[in-house]
Amino acid sequence: MDLFSRSWAALRAAVAELADEDFAQPSGCSGWLVRDLVCHLVIDAQDVLITLATPVDSEPTRDAVTYWEVTDTPPTGDDPLDALIVRLAASYQEPWLLKFHLDDVGSAAGRAAELADPGLRVGTRDQVLTAGDYLSAYVLEWTLHHLDLAAHLPNVAEPPAEGLARTREMLEEIAGRAFPASFSDKDALLVGTGRRTATKAERAQLGELAAELPLILG
Repeated sequence: MDLFSRSWAALRAAVAELADEDFAQPSGCSGWLVRDLVCHLVIDAQDVLITLATPVDSEPTRDAVTYWEVTDTPPTGDDPLDALIVRLAASYQEPWLLKFHLDDVGSAAGRAAELADPGLRVGTRDQVLTAGDYLSAYVLEWTLHHLDLAAHLPNVAEPPAEGLARTREMLEEIAGRAFPASFSDKDALLVGTGRRTATKAERAQLGELAAELPLILG
C-alpha cells in the first residue's frame, strides 16, 4: 500500500514538473506522445477510484501478479480505448489543463488508496482482488509508465528505486524465471516488456528467456 502511494506520488510529481513543450514529445508507449500518456494516467486514476468504490462479496480470483495478462500482440493504437485517449488528450489543447486534471483526480485516487482497507475485496475487469493486491498490481503500472514518461525526456527523474525493484520481482514472477543479475532493475523492465531491444550481449545473458520476450502486459 505504501509503495503504491510512493510510486504514484513520484509519477504525478514528474508530470507536474514537465515543461509545456514536453507534452508534444514521444513517450515510451508506442504511438503515444507524452500528452497521450498523461491522459491515460487520468483514466488510470479514475479506474482506481471506481475499483476501490466497488466492493464485492466473492472470493478473490487474482492477486497482484496474476492480475496482469500476457499477450502476444503489442499495442498498435487501433484499440478503441487507445484511440479515444489520443483524441481526449488532443482536446485539452493547453498542457496546464491536463496537469490540473491529473493532479485533481490523481490526488483523489491517492487519498482513496491510503484510506482503503487492504483486505477489502474489490471487482474490476471481471476479476476479484483484495484492495491490497489491486494497489500492489498498480505499482507495476505506475513504474512502467514513469519509465515511459522519461523515455525521451532526460530531465525527468526516474521512478523510486523500491518501485523498480518490486516491479522487476513481479515481472520475473510473470515470466516464471529471473532476469540475469547483471541487468539493472530498469534494464530488466525495459527489455522484458519490449520497451528497449536487448543488445547482442544481453541476449546471450538472457539465454532461453530471450525467446520468450517481450512480455506484453495488459
